[in-house]
Amino acid sequence: MGTWDIVKIILQILGGMGTFLVGMKMLSENMTRLAHGKLQTMLNKTAKSRFAGVGIGAAVTVLGQSSAFTTVMVVGLVNAGIMTLFQATAIIMGANIGTTLNAWVIALGGSDVTVFFLCLAAVGVLMTMFSKKERVITVGSVISAFGLIFVGLKVMSGALTFAPDSDAYNAVSGVLHVITNPILLLLIGVAITALVQSSTAVNAIILTMVSTGLTIGNGGNAALYIIIGSNIGTCVTALISSLGASPNAKRAALIHFLFNFFGAVIFMIVLMCWTGFADTVLGGVIPSGSMIFHGTDMAPGMQIALFHTLFNVINTLLFLPFVNGFVWIADHLVSSKKEKETKTEGSDLYGELDDRLLRSPSVALGYMDQETGKVFAFAMETLDGAFSAFLGKDLSAAETVRARNLELAEANKKGVSYLVKLTAQPLVLEEERKISDLHYVLNDIMRVGELADNVTKYTRNYVEDGLVFSEEFLSMLRAMYEKIQRLFEISHAVFLYNDRARLPELDALEDEIDTDKRALVHTHIKRLNEGKCSPSNASVFINLVGNLERAADHITYIAHTVEEGGREAYLANK
Repeated sequence: MGTWDIVKIILQILGGMGTFLVGMKMLSENMTRLAHGKLQTMLNKTAKSRFAGVGIGAAVTVLGQSSAFTTVMVVGLVNAGIMTLFQATAIIMGANIGTTLNAWVIALGGSDVTVFFLCLAAVGVLMTMFSKKERVITVGSVISAFGLIFVGLKVMSGALTFAPDSDAYNAVSGVLHVITNPILLLLIGVAITALVQSSTAVNAIILTMVSTGLTIGNGGNAALYIIIGSNIGTCVTALISSLGASPNAKRAALIHFLFNFFGAVIFMIVLMCWTGFADTVLGGVIPSGSMIFHGTDMAPGMQIALFHTLFNVINTLLFLPFVNGFVWIADHLVSSKKEKETKTEGSDLYGELDDRLLRSPSVALGYMDQETGKVFAFAMETLDGAFSAFLGKDLSAAETVRARNLELAEANKKGVSYLVKLTAQPLVLEEERKISDLHYVLNDIMRVGELADNVTKYTRNYVEDGLVFSEEFLSMLRAMYEKIQRLFEISHAVFLYNDRARLPELDALEDEIDTDKRALVHTHIKRLNEGKCSPSNASVFINLVGNLERAADHITYIAHTVEEGGREAYLANK
């Protein structure tokens, strides 16, 4: 076998692997787009039930087509404080089960039906070329991705299919037979998976090898040791993503590693003691020559897929009762001495907009909504403080309001920056509109803070110019502001919980505030004409009332971003 023949085999394997990985990436991205909103809904249902967590983890992984996708996202949610370590542990266990579906799909690559799957690439491309509907295009991309996956598998299979007595077969078999030590085989699985950042890719290589008749090591359990190693290697993605994150996020990544490591130890002991496990157990369930597909023996690949499933299901059943134990170990291995509360009031606004969540735009947008709701409340509290200072003639509040506005400005920068990152992700049209609306929301929040600053300036005029306002005016002003506070409570709830049913109530209240403003201005002009009010009060009076009414407008705009067409549709129809 010449050098060029070896190079061609290596290039074919690399080309097949590249096509396979591109297909997996396309599948993950487009399945996530098809599952728009479903991932967020599922993750929001993370209850105290460990069984529910396992189910959610498996479902999210099937939709995202990657356990690393789910685990990294879970690390992000823990880092953001949205998910507890208990919830994360159960979901991580479920993710390991969900990813076993990929091994069964890969095992089909050894069947005669592969030719039909290869056609999917062309079918999907035609759908994306000739359809203008976003959902049809996404479905077409999913179908194309499946086709690419099987194209990649077919190319790798072709590169590794040799005549039994050929020089190529002898050369490749000679290399594979060299490594027989179980620990070394496990470490190879760990290293390759850590390098390519995908246990599915490693499974594809091993399944392709055994399906083409190549024997790894001395046969028997040898291939299984590499599969076990791939389950440890896939933890590297989450461990890397936790660097620089909060201690709890590091603990979540560590739990993922501990789960797979302890499972690997148990299975390594069993396989090293029971050298006939592959032939006795796996061969007993899926015996060679028993497959229904004509002209091919899929049994070796199916046996690997079965082992991958057994490994993760059995480990989950073994460790699920000890979820709290995993949390306890992680708590003690990751020190929390540096976790000190050094933040000042409001300094945590958008403090943890986690890039890990960008893998699923719908989840990231849900988290962005939650954090934006906090900033919205912070801006309203700033306006409350400014209005209270006006009523109390308190000049000292101006500095506090300015400081809070600086924090709002910093939060705005963080929010806009995160939305820009989200824009670079594969998005559905609804997500694009949501991002656009959030840009407007951030601007509206800033305007509420700026109007609060204006109120402090009117307070200075009120005090320094010795202005006097009648009790009738102050009473009407308080009544108007109480309505603004109720308006905020409704708007905040509508924004956070998408409670569109309360929009008519919101609009009715906003109309009342507009009416109150007109009544206040009319009363002031009447008193001014009757000589009951000083002309020097007019500027402060009209500007103050006008600024409060404008704050109410921005609060209303924020709520209307949840309806069809968002803020722009509301303003167009107003």
